[in-house]
Amino acid sequence: MAEDPIYLGLLGFGNVGSGTLQTLQENRQSIALKAGRPLKVKLVADVDWKRPRPVQVDISEDQKTEDAFAVVEDPDIKIVIECIGGLEPAGELVLRALRNGKNVVTSNKELIAKRGREIFEEADRHKVDIRFEGAVAGGIPIIRPLKESLAGNRIKRMMGIVNGTTNYILTRMTQEGSEFAAALAEAQERGFAEKDPTDDIEGYDAVNKLAILASIAFESRVNVEQVYREGISGVGAADIEYARRLGYTVKLLAIGEDTPEGLELRVHPVFLSLSHPLAAVGGVFNAIWVQGSSVGDVMFYGRGAGVLPTGSAVMGDVIEVARNIQHGATGRLACTCFSDKPVKDIAETETKYYIRTAVKDRPGVLGKIATVLGDAGVSLASVLQTRASGEAAEIVWVTHNVKEAKVREALDKVRALESVEQICSWARVEE
Repeated sequence: MAEDPIYLGLLGFGNVGSGTLQTLQENRQSIALKAGRPLKVKLVADVDWKRPRPVQVDISEDQKTEDAFAVVEDPDIKIVIECIGGLEPAGELVLRALRNGKNVVTSNKELIAKRGREIFEEADRHKVDIRFEGAVAGGIPIIRPLKESLAGNRIKRMMGIVNGTTNYILTRMTQEGSEFAAALAEAQERGFAEKDPTDDIEGYDAVNKLAILASIAFESRVNVEQVYREGISGVGAADIEYARRLGYTVKLLAIGEDTPEGLELRVHPVFLSLSHPLAAVGGVFNAIWVQGSSVGDVMFYGRGAGVLPTGSAVMGDVIEVARNIQHGATGRLACTCFSDKPVKDIAETETKYYIRTAVKDRPGVLGKIATVLGDAGVSLASVLQTRASGEAAEIVWVTHNVKEAKVREALDKVRALESVEQICSWARVEE
């Protein structure tokens, strides 16, 4: 092993940054052997050195700076680790580092999802590495397996639980029978949800991650605007209970499929069959199920976020980049998006559907609704009718496979029936 170190610069010393540095310090000797040279942090940039950190690491005063640009301009630093998050100033710093001939490792999902094309092209232009394993699913290895281990496959379909906050909330609703607001408050109290949880509960975080995964898996550039999105704020305790009675559990899934008509890309709540491997993934855990043309079904499972899991993913990328530096092999093709496949509109999605309606408790209501659905080309697989309060009752339907456009058309006609008070909720079903 060579004795001269490879110098690292760290941008952002919050949760992920401190977890990355702790991982390096705790496993320094092993990491040096795997990298082929010692790895030494020269500079760490952060805007607030007084704020508390979730882990304690040794960092000297001469390593600290508040000037992030000092890191990307330092001629000794060969690998810049970006843990700031968000689009700016992270984007400007990453691009400056690449233009200065530095390799970059980032855990910034939003940056890669929204500006990945620009960043990859800059890395290719300057023959340096850009790695981002920590950007999706925390400590679960998924980016490199898709790019390397499964490269001989045509990835046909994937579904993932890629947001721990929403999975925790839905798990608690399932276990406790609680409503969404109560489960969210508990998640915030326990530190699993942010004070402003919008990115998580409305699906934006999962959309960024699916855009990254789909771009790699399907070898086609995906913009976040092309991914259909629904959050979980409309899921009620009644829906959770009906799911249980029908043999399902409710999960927020990121779903991608490569079809002859184009890519299906969607994030939304799903009634997921209890027989599916993802159905058993509870709490804050993440999992991604992938179907390949040769390998068949594989699933990646683990902690999708957290200080040390994400730090583990970041350090794995750093070690790989260090090896490439050793052998003069940096700048290998960063992006595997070789085409621009069309993306299907959500109306063209074909699956089963769960529909919950509140109706007047009168004879013949069930038949009228069934007739409307049938006339619209929507056939029913199962029906539950429950008595509610007063003169109102609830009817729950699960359809056979049908295009979403037909379901939406049918629901408009069902709403117009005098005997129907409201469509309480509806969701897609995956077996």
